[in-house]
Parts: sequence; structure tokens; C-alpha cells
Amino acid sequence: MFGRHCAPHESEGHSAAGRHGRGRFGGPPGFGGGRGFGGGDFGRVGRMLAQGDLRLLALALIAEQPRHGYEIIKVLEEKTGGWYAPSPGMVYPTLTYLEEASYVTGQAEGSKKLYTITEEGRAYLAENRDFVDAVLERLEAVGEKAERWRHRAERDEEAQGPRVTRLVDAAIGNLRDVAAERFAADTDAEARIVDILARAAAELRKI
Repeated sequence: MFGRHCAPHESEGHSAAGRHGRGRFGGPPGFGGGRGFGGGDFGRVGRMLAQGDLRLLALALIAEQPRHGYEIIKVLEEKTGGWYAPSPGMVYPTLTYLEEASYVTGQAEGSKKLYTITEEGRAYLAENRDFVDAVLERLEAVGEKAERWRHRAERDEEAQGPRVTRLVDAAIGNLRDVAAERFAADTDAEARIVDILARAAAELRKI
């Protein structure tokens, strides 16, 4: 964990940026319904970052290129397929720690701060490279799993056919239930049921 807790930079207060958020299609089965991290790889990654390992990830991302705090939030969100983004309240104190430890330097750019890694930071990162690579690999795995689930959800939505209002959907459901009820009561009525449904479809096409 950090040597001490520092307040986030108020000048970079992106209150809506970080989140333990809900994916576009809700949550995948077995992963806490998409609200933050409920379990599995999602839960492990969330716990790792919450326990202070974010400082090494942030340092690794800054080593790739100088970054703003908001960029770090977005990169981690992208790596997890949109399922996790650390809050500004986690990221900015982490950057303050790294700067005070002389692992990065911060250059003011208007209301933002651009962070660049120092030689001390590169040495610290090198000492922990195996661990950082393992965490980044886990993040990539989470992102791939989230993408697979998202694509599956998209296919399911497409399989349901064109969208209709709730009222129309309820009417269609009622028609299906009545047809199933009549068929269960009299299997010989199948031809009549199909004929009635076909006439209903024909009437709808005339609208």
C-alpha cells in the first residue's frame, strides 16, 4: 500500500471518468452482474488494484509514454474491455505518490499534469517487471473475456429480431400463449391455429 494517502489533484477532477461500472449489456453470468467485480478474474483484478498494485501499473503505462491521469484511467478501462476503470480517487493519489517517490515527474499543462517516468522509476519498474507483466496479462484476459461476452450478448439481441414497444411485445406474447394453450387443448386444431396466425400477419402487412 502507499506510504501515505494523498488527496487527488482537484484540478484534474474527472468525477465521471473512473468507475466500477456496468457494461453496456449488463453483467455476464458469474461475474457479479457487471456491477464492479463480483467474482472470477473480474474480482481478482479489482482486488489487486484496490490493494495498491495500481502504482506499478500506472508506472508501467507512463514508461510506455508520458500520460495524464485521465489517460491511465481510460487505458485500464480499454484493457478490461470496458469492465473496469479505477476512480480518480485511486489514480491521482497514486500519481502523487509516484511523484513524491521520484519515480515520475509531473509537468503542468493547463488544468492537467503530464507525468514522465524518471530513471529511478525505470529501476523500480525493472525490479517488479515480472509482477507487472503478470497483472497486465490478467487485464488482457479480462478484456478478452468481456469482449466475448459482449459479442454473445449482441448476437442474442439480434436473434430476438426487430425491436418493438413493450405494449406490442406484450400483445405478441399473449398471442403466443393463447396459441399454445389452444394447441395443448386440441392438437388437431394446429391447422386452424396456423391459418389464424397467418391471417393476422397478413392484416398487419396492410397497415
